[in-house]
Amino acid sequence: MRYPVPALDAGAWFEAEIEVERSRFIAWLAHAPDIAAFDALLAEARRRHPNASHHCSAFIAGAPGEQTAIGFSDDGEPGGTAGRPMFQALTGDGIGQVGAVVTRYFGGTKLGTGGLARAYAQAVIAALGDVPRREITERHRVSVSLEFAGEAEARDWCQHHDVLIEGADYSADGVTLTLGWPSDMAVDVSELSSRLRGRLSLDERD
Repeated sequence: MRYPVPALDAGAWFEAEIEVERSRFIAWLAHAPDIAAFDALLAEARRRHPNASHHCSAFIAGAPGEQTAIGFSDDGEPGGTAGRPMFQALTGDGIGQVGAVVTRYFGGTKLGTGGLARAYAQAVIAALGDVPRREITERHRVSVSLEFAGEAEARDWCQHHDVLIEGADYSADGVTLTLGWPSDMAVDVSELSSRLRGRLSLDERD
């Protein structure tokens, strides 16, 4: 599976701000490959804006469609008016490994439940529109064993087929390469095997 994630370093975040009826909504987005990264973003938002009315949040600590490492919070806003709309904005975008916090400063005018839901979603959408992105590819491990003479050929083949070489183990009999194989591609090394005249064995155990 291939999907976009925020192109942000650990500990960094992207901000966007909207104003609705004099209330400020500051959206924070961060790369969140795990829940700890999201927790760090939420803690930083609270530290930098201790006087804000609310710090509502949502996260997907995995691929789009992740069902376990997800969450959202209204942080005192009426139930269902903040965290869920934020989460729906994230899922609708198709981005993964992302954490979002929206810091609100109340402007004196109540927005109602519908207005709140729209405002929190719009703040996240505004941030998603400009956040830098990069694509990641989910991979599983396979191993190929070959003679020393075939290693350069195997490395060249992998480079041209989007297969990562994650490790190499050498022995008296040759080399075993651990490959990061794209999970959306069928494992097929027949072309490489033909190049090496069959001097290759495959182990698909992850």
